[in-house]
Amino acid sequence: MLKSRIKRRTVEGAHAVAELAAIHASIAALNDEDLLDLADIFARETSGALKTMAAAEMTRRGVSL
Repeated sequence: MLKSRIKRRTVEGAHAVAELAAIHASIAALNDEDLLDLADIFARETSGALKTMAAAEMTRRGVSL
């Protein structure tokens, strides 16, 4: 029972990491205008993964709102 739970959690964790990588790749693939639109949508949030990823990509590209 414990081994199956550990295996299930390992698979779930790997799936979560893969999904996060896919989200990050999708954000990196956006053109500048779409990236700015995404950043504008999440600009009012105090924190959040999408806001952080969009901000990091904007900084990498040297674009700002």
